[in-house]
Formats: sequence, C-alpha cells, structure tokens
Amino acid sequence: MTHVAIIGAGFGGLTAARTVRRQLPEAEITLISPAKDFIFYPSLVWVPTDLRRGEDLRIPLDSFMDRHRVTHHAGHVTGLRDKGRVVETDTGEVPNDALIIASGGRFIDKPGGTENVHTICKGIESAEAIRRDLHALKRGHLAFGFATNPDEPGAMRGGPMFELLFGIDTWLRRQGRRDNFDITFFCPAPRPGARLGEKAVDGLLKDMHKRGIHAHVGHKLTGFEQGKVGSEGGDFDADLIAFMPGMTGPDWAENTDLPLSAGSMIQGDEYCRVPGFPGVYVVGDAGSFPGPDWMPKQAHQADLHAKAAARNVTRELTGNQADTQYKPELMCIIDTYDKGALVYRGPNRGLVLPTIKPFHWAKQIFEKLYLRGIR
Repeated sequence: MTHVAIIGAGFGGLTAARTVRRQLPEAEITLISPAKDFIFYPSLVWVPTDLRRGEDLRIPLDSFMDRHRVTHHAGHVTGLRDKGRVVETDTGEVPNDALIIASGGRFIDKPGGTENVHTICKGIESAEAIRRDLHALKRGHLAFGFATNPDEPGAMRGGPMFELLFGIDTWLRRQGRRDNFDITFFCPAPRPGARLGEKAVDGLLKDMHKRGIHAHVGHKLTGFEQGKVGSEGGDFDADLIAFMPGMTGPDWAENTDLPLSAGSMIQGDEYCRVPGFPGVYVVGDAGSFPGPDWMPKQAHQADLHAKAAARNVTRELTGNQADTQYKPELMCIIDTYDKGALVYRGPNRGLVLPTIKPFHWAKQIFEKLYLRGIR
C-alpha cells in the first residue's frame, strides 16, 4: 500500500492530509508531530485583549484523523535517511513512499536579548504571557516590532504585530487608559509591511500617526534588555516588548542533506519539490521558494503550497510528472480589535480595502468555519 508521510500538524500539514486523502483514497497517511492537536495561530492576537482564551484555540485532532483515516506518529523529527524515504524521530522511524514537509519554521535568536521579549507566534503560552504582563501594567511604555532573517529577506511575519499593535491601542482606548501609555512601533525597515503593498504601508503609518503611536523605523536593532529596546537610531524604554524575529528553517533540517537556502530554509521549486530528493516536497514556513518578493509567510500561502504539493505527490506516485504550480497569493485581514482592513496581493493585482467592522466579523466567521472543519 502506498504510504505518504506528512511532517507537521499546522495549516499546511492538515491541508496536505485532506488533499492526499481525496486523491489517494486507499493510501496510508501518517502525520508526524509532537502533539495530536492543532493551534489556530491567527487568533492568538486576540488573547491579550480577552477576545479569546488561549485554550479555545487548541483543537484536538482525534476527530480529524478518524474522518480522514490518518495515523498520528507522536514525536519530534530528528532527521531523514535514504533520500527522505525514512523520517527519523525521537520515538522511532517512519518509512514512506512520499514525504511532505510542513513542519513550519523557527524564529532566529537575533538580535541578542530575545529572552526579554514576547513572541506571540511561538504559541498560546506566549500570547497568555503578553496578556498577563499587559493586564498588570497601570501605565508605562509598550513596544511592538518585527524583523527579518538577514540571509532570507522574505522570512518575516509582520502582520500579527500590526494586529497586536492596533488591537491593544483600541483596547486601551475602550478602557479609557490609553493616555497612561506610550506606544512605540519599531522595525529595521524604513517601510515596514512593504510586502502588503505601498498603499498598505502608507495606511499603516498614517494610522500609527493618527493614534499617537511612535514609529521608530529604519534603524538596525542592536539588542534587547529588560525594559529597553536597543537600536542604531537610539535606545528607548519599554515595560512590555512584543517582537517577531525573522524566521529560519526547522532545526532538524541542518542534520540532513536537504538543500538549504542562505537563510537555512529548505529549498522548494515552483511545484514545491525539493531538488534532488524525488518524492519529497516542502510547504509553508519551512521552505524557501521562487516567486515574487512579496510572497508571504502566512497560513493562506501554506495552504496553497500544500494543495499543489499533495496533487503533485499523487501524480508522482501514479507514474506521472508533477504539473501543479503553487499560486503566490497574499490575503489577510489586519484586525484592530473591533474593525479590520482587507489586504490582497496576487500575481496580477493588489487591493487594500478600508478598515471597517465587517472585516472584523469576517475574520471571526473564518475562524469559526475553519475550526468547524477541523473539529
């Protein structure tokens, strides 16, 4: 029986499992991840302002795996063997006829002192730590920022930081406490959020100015200390620092012969194939792909990668050539606690729609429908 292994239980991994099952009804599918659950990361930005509880976003995968006839292998991946035909984990080996790597990436430890910051996309615990520290403050300085991997400029995730920034600002205003806080946004790029499009950047900076948020941009970061952000443009105080470092590939990939980019991400081509490794595909944040410089590291793009990879796996396993290229597409709602702005970029056009309540509702509806499909 054909056996497809999938590393990762995030957006890309679950989309790959569903797509493979539809196309290969009799295949054996094994999903490899440390825990048998799924975390809905896009809604973590609502945890600090009490719109969500962290555990509401952790969904057990028992029902999903039963419905799609997927076997779970609980373990941490440690390497690959035989050109990817064997996945090595700390709890045993998983042989396969085809492999889809959807493990996600990891955050680089740069600049120094990242132990003094909160990184919300590290998971529920980080989101709840921001909530705890924020609620404990009566007044003070708040700082929100992001950076990229200097060896992989596209390996960044800035969208959640804009949502956290504007969401907390709105929440404080709702409580009548905004005047008690100085808020600073920081980023080494002079035009933060350029992947969203120039119109979107102009809108973000204009909104910061309107809200009285200081924009400390265009200055290289030098490090973090307890209560301080350091940059070549000057240091500034911060009682709470939320920061999204640049991203790199999974740590176990460095123990393999997989081709890696300059930023240590797994190389994938336009079909999501890993060059030189037949039957091995990479999707989402773990990979470095050809495409436009605005191509995002986000759940929607991981889903698009996964659909293409799963279809190409099916063709390869049935003796055909991969023929489905992934679509580069950026689609997100930048939520501000009670409103949202829709941003879209595709191969031929871009779109930025105003910040209005219906887009906040749309983001909530998407969350509900997506999680219903998992449950």
